[in-house]
Amino acid sequence: MKKIRVMIVEDSPTVRELLIHIINQDPRLEVAAGVDSGEKALRIIGRIQPDVISMDIRLPGMTGFEATRKIMQIRPTPIVVISASVEKEDLQISMNALRAGALSVVEKPVNFNQASYYELAHKICTQLVIMSKVKVISQRLKTKPIYLSGHPMADRPIPLRDNMTGKRNSYKWLGLVASTGGPKALSEILGSLPRNFPLPIFVVQHITASFHDGFIDWLNSITPLSVMKADTRMIPVPGSIYLPPVDHHLIVQNGHVLPANSPLVCRQRPSGTVLFQSMAEHSGRNVIGVVLTGMGEDGSEGLKAIKDAGGYTIAENESTSVVYGMPAAAVAIDGVCESLPLDEIAPRILELTAKPHSEAMAYANR
Repeated sequence: MKKIRVMIVEDSPTVRELLIHIINQDPRLEVAAGVDSGEKALRIIGRIQPDVISMDIRLPGMTGFEATRKIMQIRPTPIVVISASVEKEDLQISMNALRAGALSVVEKPVNFNQASYYELAHKICTQLVIMSKVKVISQRLKTKPIYLSGHPMADRPIPLRDNMTGKRNSYKWLGLVASTGGPKALSEILGSLPRNFPLPIFVVQHITASFHDGFIDWLNSITPLSVMKADTRMIPVPGSIYLPPVDHHLIVQNGHVLPANSPLVCRQRPSGTVLFQSMAEHSGRNVIGVVLTGMGEDGSEGLKAIKDAGGYTIAENESTSVVYGMPAAAVAIDGVCESLPLDEIAPRILELTAKPHSEAMAYANR
């Protein structure tokens, strides 16, 4: 069996040797090259042709984010970000690397004596193997500006009434679910929604627990809306984005949004299916559900529950999905009203929230 070729980009000689040891211990993997800077990685990537890259974020010269961005432009290659720090600045770099095209972020083992060494080593190898199979395409960060709170464009109004009928739309909640490739997809959608967006937004993103809080902070930095962690029995308000605490599901119940510590669903906690099913049960007809890029099937059964209850459902199209697993699963069980490329999802959401429910569903059933 041909081994998966890994290029390690890590400036610490000690950690680089540790990663070489971890990777070479796995019979599925082999180290094709180990370099100490993004600049060196860019110089040799064409010659080495790795199947997957292990990318540090704190590098001399260009950061891991910058290196990721350039690699995804000149020779798209699956990238797993390896971060030893959960400090705010490092987390921002990690999240921006995901936005630039990296596929996942995992913790870096520092030494053999670290209590979680074997668990982290296994996770790194597993991620490298899984992500090596993802077919990535050239990524260019959009130049469209993201307006933060206080900027005049952040407060641009959106219509809440349909021009022809004058009837107010009846949608109450928007749910978004994503996994691999999700941070980039979510940044594009949420960064395109205005500050006065008329619905509360519930988000499930599969991400390593230690990076969860940093992910919330990062979302706050790239969208004009307010992003927060759901607490017990919060009343969701329009223009706010709610995510669950670490290792909890997110559900809506009796007009509240709250975390739940119930069993895993689709091997996930949080699970998109749990979120969507709770939305369907309590206000299905008045719900918009969106499944974005990701591995597996999470969210598909829940999306179908929303559609069956009379709500509106969207799946990201295969043409833009980093991994067309979750959207494909939803399409396969007839859980989708519309399949759209990523850049058309936010405009469609804005259109739906500006129309009465009957018009939106007539469009879906045309």
